[in-house]
Amino acid sequence: MSLVFDNIFNPQNWSAVPFHFWSLVFFAFGSIVGSFLNVCIYRMPLGLSVVSPPSHCPHCKYAIPFYLNIPLITWLALRGRCKNCGAGISARYFTVELLTGLAFLACWLAFGRHSAGLALVYCLFLSGLIVATFIDFEHFIIPDEITLGGAVAGFIISCLLPQLHEARNFGEGLVRGAIGIAVGGGVVYAVLRLGKVLFGRQKIKLPGETTLVFTETALCLPDQTVPYEEIFYRKTDSIVLQAKTVELVDRGYRDVMVKLSPELLRIDDEQIDPETLACFEVVCSEIVLPREAMGLGDVKFMAAIGAFIGWQGALFSLLASSLIGSVVGISLIIARKREWSSRMPYGPYIAMAAVIWLFGGYKLFYALFP
Repeated sequence: MSLVFDNIFNPQNWSAVPFHFWSLVFFAFGSIVGSFLNVCIYRMPLGLSVVSPPSHCPHCKYAIPFYLNIPLITWLALRGRCKNCGAGISARYFTVELLTGLAFLACWLAFGRHSAGLALVYCLFLSGLIVATFIDFEHFIIPDEITLGGAVAGFIISCLLPQLHEARNFGEGLVRGAIGIAVGGGVVYAVLRLGKVLFGRQKIKLPGETTLVFTETALCLPDQTVPYEEIFYRKTDSIVLQAKTVELVDRGYRDVMVKLSPELLRIDDEQIDPETLACFEVVCSEIVLPREAMGLGDVKFMAAIGAFIGWQGALFSLLASSLIGSVVGISLIIARKREWSSRMPYGPYIAMAAVIWLFGGYKLFYALFP
């Protein structure tokens, strides 16, 4: 199979056509792929099929004909509005198409002279990074189709195209792809577990005896309302406090320990299903909230990255993403765009670091670790 790939992507065959003809082809093809990536970004978090139904306006459900679905051009021609109902179409659609087109072009310019096959594989890789980035920014998740699917795809390609990891044959490519997955996912998982032990809880002192309200969807603190989705990242996470009083609709408690998780409310020895309560009030002077540095989605995402750019690229992405995330986070805090305790997606910074590695960051890595 590797020999078949070598024949298809033989540089001599591709060089029969002017190099920058392929540049235009890669940009055009990338913007077309970007149109499909927009579908993935919108539908994957909702659990919808990315194939059916065909593209349609999310407002009026108008089925978009092919002549109104031309990447980049249609959005500009319609001034970002639906042809049928006139509702606004997010600039994200144009941005993703343009970004994907430029990403494909960059892959061709950087790797096309050496290997058209390698350029196309990296186009696939960057497509996954783009989808993951936009979904994580909006929903704080990275779908398994991108992470686990990406790890499997990278592993298979490592076998079919050994030069992805600078390997000499099928077997060596397979081993390096597997090591990339193991190191990428394993190191980040170790960081996640260590972070949970060291920083997994946030203790908040409250002024005097403060009344907290737990509604069906959020925790209401004196100065802010925090949705449960920003507190509970997994089913085992819990809010813990020592309450002076607890007031339910039909009864009350004094001087009790309260522990609330997504599936169980424990008041001393009594266990209550949170779904049966519309709300309850607690008076206390301190509350302990769960805290996460990153989630399992980031672990799987790094495994997929390691499958494509190897264990060295995965380690570089981990270190560089930490630096990028810190700079961005502190800058936003200084600009008062977010709070210290605000949840921040980490996937986009991993993706940015992987792109830096792909287009030259590896030179810095090998300079520091020859």
